[in-house]
Amino acid sequence: MAKDAGLIEANGELKVFIDQNLSPGKGVVSLVAVHPSTVNTLGKQLLPKTFGQSNVNIAQQVAYDQKNIRRRVYDALNVLMAMNIISKEKKEIKWIGLPTNSAQECQNLEVERQRRLERIKQKQSQLQELILQQIAFKNLVQRNRQAEQQASRPPPPNSVIHLPFIIVNTSKKTVIDCSISNDKFEYLFNFDNTFEIHDDIEVLKRMGMAYGLESGSCSAEDLKMARSLVPKALEPYVTEMAQGSLGSVFITSSVSASNGTRLSASDLTNGADGMLATSSSGSQYSGSRVETPVSYVGEDDDEDEEYENDEED
Repeated sequence: MAKDAGLIEANGELKVFIDQNLSPGKGVVSLVAVHPSTVNTLGKQLLPKTFGQSNVNIAQQVAYDQKNIRRRVYDALNVLMAMNIISKEKKEIKWIGLPTNSAQECQNLEVERQRRLERIKQKQSQLQELILQQIAFKNLVQRNRQAEQQASRPPPPNSVIHLPFIIVNTSKKTVIDCSISNDKFEYLFNFDNTFEIHDDIEVLKRMGMAYGLESGSCSAEDLKMARSLVPKALEPYVTEMAQGSLGSVFITSSVSASNGTRLSASDLTNGADGMLATSSSGSQYSGSRVETPVSYVGEDDDEDEEYENDEED
């Protein structure tokens, strides 16, 4: 019968052994760091080591205990991976090493924790801004549809402003030099006075299309309307924003007037992030358009299926 299984580290090697008392002895199989192995390979190596001295038919013993041995090795490897002692890429197992400094490891984990918490905050802020955009756009569509129904005709073409857009606000005395590329995808502005740039989302917010959610000043009736414009799964976020958990987003910058402000079509789509505001007296850019995030699925292995696949190999 198969005895218990365990793993130890000695002289930079990962050793798998079979022994009732979990101590190295006969039947030790070494997994050297220079030569990575797999769970399937370990199982095949352990079987003859375990049953080599038995008088019972090895075929019967292997059929009886090979699943148990593979499972024990697989569980032990999972523990070592959780402790960052070994690593696994697809089915290849590599030795990393035993932790030598618990304090340093704790510090590294704390840094990683803070980094992930900050990333969560950024994602939450981005999600809330995307919710505001959806509410503002849907509210605008409803308002335009009602206006067309009341007028019994579509609006004149010269009165339509297409999305996305920006609004530049400055003094009447300001001299503006605007250059446009041939493909009309880039615009270069030079101002000799203070100016402000607002994107379409900021304009819609100031028009009340977001029901005051961006400032936490949403009434109960407006909150009900706002919740009806988003999927049911996002309604709790809308309620949180109505309670004032989301602040306005303003990006302010001021640089020399000699450089110019360059806008491109992608800037309008992505909220003109990182836009240079060029003015001798400083400038302001207020906007909150957020680019829709893309989720990437990593190449993580399916742990549940791997053991079954190893058995079939």
